[in-house]
Amino acid sequence: MWLLFAFLSAALLGFYDVFKKHSLKENAVLPVLFLNTLFSSLIFVPFILLGAFVPQILGGGMFDVPLVGWDTHRFIIIKSFIVLSSWIFGYFGMKHLPLTIVGPINATRPVMVLVGAMLVYGERLNMYQWIGVVLALASFFMLSRSGKKEGINFAHNKWIFFIVLAALTGALSGLYDKFLMKQFNPMVVQAWYNVYQVFIMCPILLLLWWPKRKQTTPFRWDWSIMLISVFLSAADFVYFYALSFDDSMISIVSMIRRGSVLVSFFFGALLFREKNLKSKAVDLILVLIGMLFLYLGTK
Repeated sequence: MWLLFAFLSAALLGFYDVFKKHSLKENAVLPVLFLNTLFSSLIFVPFILLGAFVPQILGGGMFDVPLVGWDTHRFIIIKSFIVLSSWIFGYFGMKHLPLTIVGPINATRPVMVLVGAMLVYGERLNMYQWIGVVLALASFFMLSRSGKKEGINFAHNKWIFFIVLAALTGALSGLYDKFLMKQFNPMVVQAWYNVYQVFIMCPILLLLWWPKRKQTTPFRWDWSIMLISVFLSAADFVYFYALSFDDSMISIVSMIRRGSVLVSFFFGALLFREKNLKSKAVDLILVLIGMLFLYLGTK
């Protein structure tokens, strides 16, 4: 069951990337990120209030946010800093790079998660899962090579470096999620880490963007900014729920979520008219085959 939730999370995450790319086009990065954290927190604030004042309404269901103490909140605050670091690097990279380049680089994240999961959690993969992992990694590597045809120098482009940093911190977040989901309620983690991110973003916005807002790209409102939060919140909710299963494997869940590149590839071609699509389409077939082997190995 957790595997199906992982695939659903991947699809939602793909739409999240599409709306993020659309929102960042000719727009200021930090205000878009701040609004994303704000709208995401507003989605969960009603559940926090219900859990605090009228807990019988949610009745301990999957949307219940029970009251927890500082022993829990301190771990969630760490999660907030890790995720926000990944987002800051990722948003700046996304703004300046093609979506069909960002997706494959982000797709290297499961490699880092896989190594971490084997070292930290002692996870082991069977033959089908290893075949799926190898095929997926090979396809992502080929996609990255295809992107070089677009004139982007990977070794000297700072936005590529930003996306790599986003992938590293994102992998760290994935490993930390497995630890959190084994100890804490998934809704508590998701609801509160979004709220804490708003408070972290406030000084960043006021100190880094506001004084220089007239010398940099101006901010413009776009309804796709709100859709970033909707699809991200849905993707994360399904993701956390998948990790809450006792037999779930973070290495497999993380790999499947990188399948979101299929959605972003399709809309990168349809909406953003990106280049070298034929060679990238061949690589994406390997992604699908890799996902199939992952599914077979987890049945």
